[in-house]
Amino acid sequence: MNELFEAIGSSAIGDFMAVNPYAFPAVETLHVIAITAVFGVIMIVDLRLLGLAGMSYAVTRMSRSLLPATWIAFLMAVVTGSLLFTSQPVTYAGNFSFRMKLLLIAAAGLNMLIFHFVTMRGIAAWDKDAPVPTAGRIAGGLSLLIWVCVVAFGRWIGFTMSPF
Repeated sequence: MNELFEAIGSSAIGDFMAVNPYAFPAVETLHVIAITAVFGVIMIVDLRLLGLAGMSYAVTRMSRSLLPATWIAFLMAVVTGSLLFTSQPVTYAGNFSFRMKLLLIAAAGLNMLIFHFVTMRGIAAWDKDAPVPTAGRIAGGLSLLIWVCVVAFGRWIGFTMSPF
């Protein structure tokens, strides 16, 4: 696996990201904006599920209107994160905070899948006027916790990376 990471780091993109004094900070800025958008939009839905905000909106209406923005921001975060990774792939791959961030993003995806394919089956009964069932509140709370941890571990990466 290290050979693959070394090849990525020595590629034209990896070299550009590592050497150009403007590339990494510019891409990192876009990455932070993207993650902020992902977290912000997801937080709106999670707070609705927890019954703390947006109670006048149906969960389905809110999800349907916010989902495209979430996916666009997430795609931007993946692209910019991948570009950042190319600058020091071996170092990133060995970084605990980086690995935890990726693991937590996978956990957020699993939580979302369970919510959409299991918890939302009975949404007609609680979409607007009834309290969100316990499973929905757990999904919202867990999502908030996971995304806060994604942001925290993402921020911690910069403090735990060894220099080039």
